[in-house]
Amino acid sequence: MKSLVSKIESNLPQLSEAERRIGEYIIERPDAVPHMTTKELSEKSGVSEASIIRFCKSIGMGSFKTFKLALLKDVTLMDTNLTDFSVLQQKDSPYDLFHKIIHVNKSAIESCADSMDRKELAKAVEALKEAEKLVFFGVGGSSTAAVDAQYKFTKLGYHSITSLDFHYMLSLIPHLTEKDVFVAISTSGKTKDVLELSRFAKKRGAKVIALTNINKSPLYKEADIRLCTPNVEQDFRIGSISSRMTQLTVIDTLYMSMFHHIGEKVVQKYYDARKEMESLRR
Repeated sequence: MKSLVSKIESNLPQLSEAERRIGEYIIERPDAVPHMTTKELSEKSGVSEASIIRFCKSIGMGSFKTFKLALLKDVTLMDTNLTDFSVLQQKDSPYDLFHKIIHVNKSAIESCADSMDRKELAKAVEALKEAEKLVFFGVGGSSTAAVDAQYKFTKLGYHSITSLDFHYMLSLIPHLTEKDVFVAISTSGKTKDVLELSRFAKKRGAKVIALTNINKSPLYKEADIRLCTPNVEQDFRIGSISSRMTQLTVIDTLYMSMFHHIGEKVVQKYYDARKEMESLRR
């Protein structure tokens, strides 16, 4: 499939003079543009901010935000080749791969700011404040985020649950009520096990929060609250790397938000646990 940069290059003759200047700047510096505002790009390319918006629409993008996400995905895939099988064609040393992984993870985390909806995040935090039980579920690479979330929220005193066993989770869902929250974690938003449990939890009245890519997937469409992560990896990949980092970033945000809400009520509990752990080291 043609990359976004290649598409811009082939469309240059059909663009207006201002749009062509934008396109030429992007072709020369594709890695810098995803981290710019419309004002910054207009200043660098010498055109108006309105021209930036017209340029995005001319190449089939609804907004500058959508364009940046698509460009970031392309740049990540072209520059690193870490998560698809073309990595076998590279002759990178372990130290080269170390730096590439740092780059791809850093880029993925930074792009979370563009995919996250502030209102949806606030709704998720409000739902967690009222929850009696929290259930987290993800399979494959997404299970890492579910386990991390269950561990963190247990420390806050929540009745927090997760399991890799689908049948165990299936037996748990009927006990959920409208006072509980089910957090469904899936990069693609199409994983059958995650969708089945999400739908079952919703039937029981539980609030469903989706942690998924910003791609209008079935999970995205069916959830009550949508916490979107950027598209930073291909669906067919050798393993979850940057996508896992985006999920963990969102989980950490929810955890810290609730820690700020609960505050002093749990500090002593943390000290008690720490004291007990220290006694086991002697």
